[in-house]
Amino acid sequence: MDSAIPVLAIRPATEHDVPELARLFTALGHPATAAAIAERWREWAAAGNTALVAPRRDGALAGAATLHRMVVLHRPRPVGRITALVVDTPLRGQGVGRALVATAEETLARAGCGLLEITSHARLGDAHVFYERLGYKQTSMRFAKVLAPAG
Repeated sequence: MDSAIPVLAIRPATEHDVPELARLFTALGHPATAAAIAERWREWAAAGNTALVAPRRDGALAGAATLHRMVVLHRPRPVGRITALVVDTPLRGQGVGRALVATAEETLARAGCGLLEITSHARLGDAHVFYERLGYKQTSMRFAKVLAPAG
């Protein structure tokens, strides 16, 4: 990472990061408010999810990655997943994303995961090239359907 970029070490996210996470998720194309994320935070964390952040010295976040660990019946070890990865637009290409992914790999390997998946929207072609450069391969397709609230 360029030493001119004021980024501190990658660390786990806390509830204090919620406003910046909302800003980054919105930039990624997932409009979010700090209030909405704060409302979901405890349930999300209680389900075993975590996030990593790349803080800047000025208090803003340069990037974030959200992680999920799941036990599936068809694999011998848990599967880790990066469910969102975002780097602030002006800081892209400077190693922030690479550092977040490396830390996610270490975190999920320590959690016993035998496979790491990264979900990425089909419209994010530059991200797909980035993941391939890090050694990831497209192994499947994911299909999604928005469900109406029950009841």
